[in-house]
Amino acid sequence: MCADVHLSASIASRSTALGFVAGLRSQAPLALLAIATISDDTGQHGWSPAGLLGKPAIIVGLCLSAVGEAVVDKLPIVPGRLGAGPLGGRLFFGALAGSMLSRDRGAPVVAGAALGAVGALAGSYAGYHARSYLGRLTGLPDPLWAGVEDATALGLGLLATRRVA
Repeated sequence: MCADVHLSASIASRSTALGFVAGLRSQAPLALLAIATISDDTGQHGWSPAGLLGKPAIIVGLCLSAVGEAVVDKLPIVPGRLGAGPLGGRLFFGALAGSMLSRDRGAPVVAGAALGAVGALAGSYAGYHARSYLGRLTGLPDPLWAGVEDATALGLGLLATRRVA
C-alpha cells in the first residue's frame, strides 16, 4: 500500500513539474517527453508516454520547436506570457504533458492534466515575475535571465521525465 501512495505522489509531482516547465517554456515538456522515449537513465529503450512521441520525426519536430521557442523568447517583440492567448497555450501544453505522463504511468489522466495545468499557471507567473525582478535588481539584460530560465526549465524537465525503476 505504501508503494502505491509513493507512486501516486511521484506521478503528481512529476505532472505538476512538467506543467511548471510549460509555464517557463511551453514547448519544452513535450520535447522532453519525446526525448525520454529514446532512452532513459536505466538504459531501457522505448519508453513512450501515451505511445505517441517515439517516432523520430516527432522527436525532431518537438525538439526544434522547443529550441525555436528558446531563441525567439529573447527577442523584444515577443508578447508577454501572461496575456490570454500565451497563457492559455501554456496551460494547454502543461495539461497535455501532465496527462501523457500520467497515462504512461497508469494514473488518472484527468488528474495529470489538472496538475499539469496548475503547474503551468504557477510556472508562467513565477517565470515572468522572477525575470522582471532579477532584471530590475541587477540591471543585467533580460536575455541573460531568459537563459537562466531556459536552464531552469531544462533541469526541472529532465528531473520530471527521468525514469525511476
